[in-house]
Amino acid sequence: MTKPIIDRFDAAIRLQRWDDIPSADLVSGTPVQNVHFHLPPDKHGMQAGVWDCTAMTMKPGPYSVNEFMMILEGEVTIVESGGRETTIRAGESFVIPKGLVCQWKQPGYVKKFFVIFDDPSGKTAKDPAALRVIKLDPKAPLAAAASPDPASLIGPVPKWHDKTLFEDATGQWTVGLWSSTAFHRKPGPIARHELMHLLEGSVTLPDGKGGTRRFTAGDTFFVPLGAQYEWNSSEFVKKIFCTFVPKAG
Repeated sequence: MTKPIIDRFDAAIRLQRWDDIPSADLVSGTPVQNVHFHLPPDKHGMQAGVWDCTAMTMKPGPYSVNEFMMILEGEVTIVESGGRETTIRAGESFVIPKGLVCQWKQPGYVKKFFVIFDDPSGKTAKDPAALRVIKLDPKAPLAAAASPDPASLIGPVPKWHDKTLFEDATGQWTVGLWSSTAFHRKPGPIARHELMHLLEGSVTLPDGKGGTRRFTAGDTFFVPLGAQYEWNSSEFVKKIFCTFVPKAG
């Protein structure tokens, strides 16, 4: 079995033709979609990768998954059932919660990074009427967060701040912002899936081959559940995160 390794998302990676979107789900367009999976669909309902597609307008309906997206090229407008419209353009990120009744409208070509949690539990939001598209604001203020256990660290304890922007109905899948002063975590397997997009600073992580890789502001990378993990940053770091922490059972 291949060991999970930390993987940089590459907007230029070669994509493979994906299944056509059924015409019954479309208002207009004959879209051609392509995909590359950094994380193929797994037993938890998680998948992540790069997707592109030509112009289309989907029929309104409940969104079938929880999805975090970072637009790389083009733009898309999400129209909610109450009439609220949110347009997301290249360089911006957003979340569509599972069950939100909405319509996807893209006037041209779109490319994106994505993380999907297709929750198999059957749980629904406590207040479905409160579901909405969440467009991330990287400059949103953060609040002080609990620091890591000193026993897990090599060196000083950092100061952490964060802001949760969305949590799914099961409490396993979370999207938000996080920042930290410099710190070095002891090596060990990570107990979660996490996509990270660095907004500020840099970090060195294991490359899965006995060496390391350095990620800097603007980089997006995926840390899969069970990968060898050793966070080592010598400066302030701020990131967007999308994390999945499986619950027992």
